[in-house]
Amino acid sequence: MEGRVALVTGAARGQGRSHAIALARAGLDVAVCDLAGPLATVPYPLGTAEELAETVGLVEAEGRRCVSAVLDVRDGAALAELVARTVATLGRLDTLVANAGVISYGAAWELSDAQWDEVVGVNLTGVWRSCRAAVPAMLAGGEGGAIVIVTSTAALKGLGRMAHYAAAKHGCIGLARSLALELAPHRIRVNCVAPGGVRTPMGTSTQMQEAMEADPDLARTLTAALPVDLVEPADVSAAVVWLCSDAARHVTGAVLPVDAGTLLR
Repeated sequence: MEGRVALVTGAARGQGRSHAIALARAGLDVAVCDLAGPLATVPYPLGTAEELAETVGLVEAEGRRCVSAVLDVRDGAALAELVARTVATLGRLDTLVANAGVISYGAAWELSDAQWDEVVGVNLTGVWRSCRAAVPAMLAGGEGGAIVIVTSTAALKGLGRMAHYAAAKHGCIGLARSLALELAPHRIRVNCVAPGGVRTPMGTSTQMQEAMEADPDLARTLTAALPVDLVEPADVSAAVVWLCSDAARHVTGAVLPVDAGTLLR
């Protein structure tokens, strides 16, 4: 994978930072972006500009170049500008890891319009806009490529108190499979990883714990079958790197769970 270039969204911390570092370790230069600020309906603190700058430093510590931007993945123009700057600075774009995502909580019939719009906007519309910005540059490179969309086990089953999140993540699979068909003639593969609970600020937030306490069925369906409490970000990153690599050159349209068996519940 030496000499290739990846774009990772939502990379200030958590899974996104882990994916960026893992790709850099595999030999890629990396562009990273993050909102780096709060959202009105998201109840836990989001990443910061300082954390995004730290991610840049960690990528560079792997001996790779890094381009960064503070942006909202719902902003198509900002994404297009970042892709153009990435190609101008790093020479190409081969890989997109559409990782940015947020969550809030509430029974489906009690969610506000603002809650629905923010979660679906970031987790589904933002993924589509990330792909829309990246694909033309990948096509122009003429050497194929890989897109990995970070979904969730919520993309494969319903979750109480998270209907908007589950709906968005289900939608990501439909988007990925459609893109996989459209881009196959260009040797661009499109896949999803579906983590279970991950040890990140989102996965370990007080609000997540409160949601599980309020809904015992939710707690049960998020419990791993393997004897672990949470998946580590590095475990998800290992799947992301594999899907981006030539070792997965015949894998497209797939959904790879990295969930310690929560889907068995």
